[in-house]
Amino acid sequence: MKKRLKNIKGYLVDLDGTTYLSGKALPGAVDFFTYTQKQHIPTLFFSNNPTKHIDEYVTHIMEMNIPVTEDQIITSTHATIQYLQEKNLTKVFVVGTPSFEKELQDANIEIVHENPLAVILSFDLTLTYEKLQKASLLLYHNPTLPYIATNPDLVCPTDEGPIPDCGATIALLEKSTGRTPLIMGKPYAGMINLAIKKTGLKPEEMAVIGDRLYTDMRMGHDHGLTTILV
Repeated sequence: MKKRLKNIKGYLVDLDGTTYLSGKALPGAVDFFTYTQKQHIPTLFFSNNPTKHIDEYVTHIMEMNIPVTEDQIITSTHATIQYLQEKNLTKVFVVGTPSFEKELQDANIEIVHENPLAVILSFDLTLTYEKLQKASLLLYHNPTLPYIATNPDLVCPTDEGPIPDCGATIALLEKSTGRTPLIMGKPYAGMINLAIKKTGLKPEEMAVIGDRLYTDMRMGHDHGLTTILV
């Protein structure tokens, strides 16, 4: 293990539950990120949470006195956008927050309610029954319609306790439609590929720091990164 730690040249660090909880930095976080910045160690914030626009993430993190730039943030939204662009799925129905929708629109992906090329499911803090009904009917009546989810997390940690995340909504729609989505976020390869492109590092030269076994740690295990559980 000491040899593996010596080979680490960059870090991928989870946000919710690892760097902070709600709006409060966790003990040691500010010191750690200040150190990596001063030492010029490539450090990316790696989040499955698609509820905020990247600008909102920068503001939120900096308010906790953690140094960050826009280029350091990779979310499941970015992996989703990359996939949609690769597959030319430019018109989509979305279950997601207004900030998530805006980030898609900034990438020239149109949000539509009729005749979409795909249904996109994300962690939605603005979720309504109307959205669930529309998504359910689209998936039920169009069994070959591409169905994509941002992340598989069952819950999102908050200072009041865990709340339902995208994985819980995936389970709900599976019961009503019989369909399961293609998932873009951790632990799958999309976000790792973005990190490799940004840092120029190999997987074995990076460590992932996170709080969740089935996303953060599994991602590191499946793709050859050193894993550090908090």
